[in-house]
Amino acid sequence: MSFACTNRKGFTYYLCQTITKNGKMRYHFAREPKATPVEKIPDGYRVEESVNGVVSLVKARPQLILPEELASVKDTLQKHPKSHNYWVAVKNDQIIIYESQGTDFGELFGSIGWTVPDRLGQEFNERHAHFSPIMRFILDDTEERIFSPQRWCFLGSIDTWINAGTSGKIDYLVKLIPKLGTDDFYEIY
Repeated sequence: MSFACTNRKGFTYYLCQTITKNGKMRYHFAREPKATPVEKIPDGYRVEESVNGVVSLVKARPQLILPEELASVKDTLQKHPKSHNYWVAVKNDQIIIYESQGTDFGELFGSIGWTVPDRLGQEFNERHAHFSPIMRFILDDTEERIFSPQRWCFLGSIDTWINAGTSGKIDYLVKLIPKLGTDDFYEIY
């Protein structure tokens, strides 16, 4: 029996292995197990789901971001009036906030006169939304726990990350989160 994992969108993926032309073992997840099935996660690896629901096998590495730092960002984001439009992920030395792109299905249903419970609209968004990075906090100093805030710039010819204020502790920098989804967000430098 192959190791199976169901992502947050409700799709089940099976862990498979193939051998490359060079004779190396390659692991991957597939919706239908077409290659040799794998019964358990290999030592030194862990399962990771991307913000858009892609399941992959990655090398297990020590986490640079402390749980309380991630919790501070998540707690602040939960207080945002449109918190369901955002997703938080950790990548190496960064805490990244992603924003849902496209239609908010709860608002869409409401605009055509359908009454949909918030929970159902949120579940629908989570299953069908596509997320793009909008803000990140980069760990600059591992001893002092100092982060640099950055936001995504949407100036057409300058689609890249730009600084979003001065560096500091994460508990101080989370004050930028309420600006997400507002015009004030574009004024952060």
